[in-house]
This record gives sequence, C-alpha cells and structure tokens, in this order.
Amino acid sequence: MMYRASHSTSSNSQNSPIRVMVVDDHAVVRGGLAAFLLAYDDLELVGEAANGVEALAMAERRRPDVVLMDLVMPEMDGATATRLLRERHPEIQVIVLTSFKEEDMVQGALAAGAIGYLLKNVSADELVNAIRAARMGRPTLAPEATQVLIHSATHPKHPPLGHDLTERERDVLALMVTGLNNNEIAEKLVVSRSTVKYHVSNILSKLQAASRTEAVAYALQQKLVDFPADRTSSGGL
Repeated sequence: MMYRASHSTSSNSQNSPIRVMVVDDHAVVRGGLAAFLLAYDDLELVGEAANGVEALAMAERRRPDVVLMDLVMPEMDGATATRLLRERHPEIQVIVLTSFKEEDMVQGALAAGAIGYLLKNVSADELVNAIRAARMGRPTLAPEATQVLIHSATHPKHPPLGHDLTERERDVLALMVTGLNNNEIAEKLVVSRSTVKYHVSNILSKLQAASRTEAVAYALQQKLVDFPADRTSSGGL
C-alpha cells in the first residue's frame, strides 16, 4: 500500500509515543496503516475501529492523541464521528484520511473539527509528519484540499433566485401562479392595484424573469410557492 517506510525513526520531541487510533471500514486499509505505524518508534497504534460508532466507544477507552479518520463509513460517517469526538474529547486531534476531495467533504470535515485532511495516496513521510504536527496542534492539508478551499473562497456559492422574496411578495407570487391578474390580486389581498404592480415588479426583478409567465414557471420549478395557492391574507400594507 502507500503507507510504507523502510526504517523506524525516533524524531519525537516528547517522551511518550504518539498514541494513534485508526478508523476505516476496510480491514485492508486498517491493516496497512497498522503496519505503517509499527515502522516508527514515536508512533503507537492503540486501537482500530470500522465505523464512527466504534470509534467513539474506543476513543473513550483508549484515549488516543491522534485519530486517522475515514469519511464514508456505515452506521456513522467520519464527519459526524469527528464532531462528536471533538466535542467530548477536545484534546484528541483528528486527521481525515480519505479518497474523496469534493468541496463539501473537505469543508464538512474541517467544520467538524478535523485538524488535517489527507488523501489515501499520501506518502509515508507526509502522513507521519501530519500525525506529528497534529499532536502539536498544527494543521496539515493535502494540496487538493487546499485547492478546494481556495476555490470555495474565490468562487462563493450564490443563494438561489427568490431567496430574498418578502412574505407579501410570496403572497402575490402565489396568486400569480393561480393565474390571477393584478386587479384580481388587489381584490384578493385588499390592497391597491399600484401596490400589486409594485410587488410584481419586485418579483420579476428578484427572479430575473422577463415576464409573469417566466416568473410563474420558475416559482413552480423551484417550489417557491405551493399550487394551488391559498395564501390570501387580508389587509393592506
């Protein structure tokens, strides 16, 4: 596997070995990591778990310094396990070790409290350095994870059109969906026609729609209102 070292080393600056726990649902991966840890004098394998539930129970008993955490596992995923583990034992550091580099996976793991995010093709030297850094409270990110975070920061996601509609604009849009014209909407809501016209103009602008038909079609597609609509609150603005 990718976790191979030709000789042991004892570059640990502290007296006791770093206690490491491995969490992965694949026995082969756990075995490879266990063999890797044996090659370093300053690392000690203190437990293995096949999912997040097992990881939480074992961490309670074994109290590792660093946990190597997979993300996609049965019963409880790695991000959830990381969050719960960090809440219960903030002194335990978690390094995510996964095959996934998607933006939501990276952000979710870091938001859960992971101090590192590495891919499973990491070299032995990179992994052991990340473990040592984690024990010292220093983060380590795979280049791919760093790129994902940079892209996320420079290309922020925009909220969907219509998220900023006011409650009254949604009332008007709901009645537009039923096919009512401005005069009929005004009567239904007991407001002036000019008020309805103002709301319709705002709706078209916020939905970036060129016509009422386009606005209605988008509203139905995105489920901005229910159909048939029954939001007939009374009273003027």
